[in-house]
Amino acid sequence: MLRERFAPVDTADRAHAPVVVAIDGPSGSGKSTVSRAVAARLGLSFLDTGAMYRAMTWWMLANDVDVDDQEAVAVACGKPVIVSGTDAGGPTITVDGQDVSGPIRGPEVTAQVSAVSAVPAVRTRLVELQRGCAEVAERGIVAEGRDMGTVVFPRATVKVFLTASEAARAERRAAELRAKGVDEATITAMAADLARRDAADSSRETAPLTQAADAVLVDTSELTLEQVIDRITALVEERAGLSSV
Repeated sequence: MLRERFAPVDTADRAHAPVVVAIDGPSGSGKSTVSRAVAARLGLSFLDTGAMYRAMTWWMLANDVDVDDQEAVAVACGKPVIVSGTDAGGPTITVDGQDVSGPIRGPEVTAQVSAVSAVPAVRTRLVELQRGCAEVAERGIVAEGRDMGTVVFPRATVKVFLTASEAARAERRAAELRAKGVDEATITAMAADLARRDAADSSRETAPLTQAADAVLVDTSELTLEQVIDRITALVEERAGLSSV
């Protein structure tokens, strides 16, 4: 059911599909903040798929699974129960009933999430969960990640690829971490990790980070947050016939 509804189909059938806004892009491009704000404005559900991969990675590390052993990760990835809340006003992520929204943002998970995300079995399982979230979204959903428009929702109503210069992305990530009280040494290390993660996510064999052919490219380097939100909201309103709530 889920595969049939969200798999590539003739565009003549598109009008019968649920409203899905797919927003992809590299780390630090503003995907999460922008996607959540767009969802809130339009009264749509919100899905942070990166949090799902982080949750899977957190579970692997917590259960001493060797994340460099793809076979071990593939065998174990069916065990954790990952539930992603889709309320744009307060999204949640739990693993086996435990709130992991804080732990999954730590440096250890950040360092290993690309390796876990590259395992085909992990992606297969989480793609099903992601499509399931869209299936039950009453009004529609804004899903952000790295393969939303290319793999998970290839027939999405609107596809956007957010990008920004490496310098701009590093500075945004640093500002975000400082606001959370993270020490400067950790900030420097995590900012330097952006390029490594971009390379890993773009070069993996399974569902690499890439712009969908029909996605709208939005470079946020010189735009304010409000300008980006306004631009994408207007695009969704135009193509999906929605209005702000």
